[in-house]
Amino acid sequence: MGSRAQDRVIVVTGPTASGKSALALALAERRNGVVINADAMQTYDAFPILTAQPSAEERARVPHVLYGILPLSETLTAARWRGLASAEIERAHAEGRAPILCGGSGLYLRTLMQGIAVIPDTPAELRLQANEEWQAIGADAFRVRLAEKDPTIVARLKPGDRQRHVRAWEVWLATGRPLSAWQEGEAKPAPWRFASLLLAPERGWLRERIERRFDAMLAGGVPAEARAVFDRSPDPHWPGLKAHGAPELFRHFRGELSLAEARRIAIDHTRQYAKRQMTWFRHQMAPDLVLAPEADQSLAATEKYLDNSGV
Repeated sequence: MGSRAQDRVIVVTGPTASGKSALALALAERRNGVVINADAMQTYDAFPILTAQPSAEERARVPHVLYGILPLSETLTAARWRGLASAEIERAHAEGRAPILCGGSGLYLRTLMQGIAVIPDTPAELRLQANEEWQAIGADAFRVRLAEKDPTIVARLKPGDRQRHVRAWEVWLATGRPLSAWQEGEAKPAPWRFASLLLAPERGWLRERIERRFDAMLAGGVPAEARAVFDRSPDPHWPGLKAHGAPELFRHFRGELSLAEARRIAIDHTRQYAKRQMTWFRHQMAPDLVLAPEADQSLAATEKYLDNSGV
C-alpha cells in the first residue's frame, strides 16, 4: 500500500441487497484487502445463506473475517463488535493489507468511527439472572422496576425490547450505576482515517433486487437451512433469530403460513428494513462518496476516489 493508505480504512455500506459485498470483494482483490464484516446478522453462524454471507468461492478469492463467528444465542453489542473489528483492522494493517469494512449496520459503523463510551463487562451470571427476572415478572413489571433505577434509559427503549431492558438491568446489577450514566462518558474516536462509501440505489431497483435475492435464497437452500435451526427448538428470544426471513419461515414450519405467504411477508419486511436503513444513513452519516449501484459504475468511481483523495 502507498504511504497515504497505511492508516486508512475503507467503509462500504448501504441498505441490504444494494451490492456492498460485491463491491468490497472487487476492491479487496485490487487493493490486497481483507473484507471485515459490519453486518450484525452476518456475524451469526446458523444462517449463512439467509444472511447472504460470502460463499466459499468468494472467501477463497480474498480473506473475509467476522462472518459466522457467533452462535445464535449470543448477544452482539455495538461496543463488542467495535472491539472485534478494531482488532481485525490492526491485523490487516500489520500484514500490509487494506481493511475494508462491509455491512449495513449503521450504528456499529458509527460506534467504530466516532467512538463509544466504555461500559464495563458484566458477569455472565448477572446476565442470566436478569433474563430470568424478565421471564418471571413479565415485560411491563420489569420496565417499571428498571425505571426506578434508570428512568433515562427506559425513556429511550421501546416496551417489550427484552434485549436492551435486560442489558440495562444487568449493568445496574454489576455496577450500581445506570447504563445511561455510563453512556454519557467520554467517547474516543478510532485512530484511523476512514473513506466511507455509501451505496444509495434507486428505490424501485432495490425493491426488485430484494425480491430476486430472496427467491434465489429459497432456491439455494434457505428452507433446509432454516428448518435445521427450527428443529433445534431454539429460544425465540435469541438475538440471531432476527435474520430477515427466519421468523416468517418458522411460522411456515408451524403451519401458520404457506411458503408463498412467508415469502411475501419476508420480502415486505426486508424492503421496509432497507427503507429504514436509508433514512438512517441520510440523517446519521456523512459519506465521502455516494454511489448509485444501478448505474454499474460503483467500482470505477470508488477506485478513482480512493486514488485521488487524501483520505
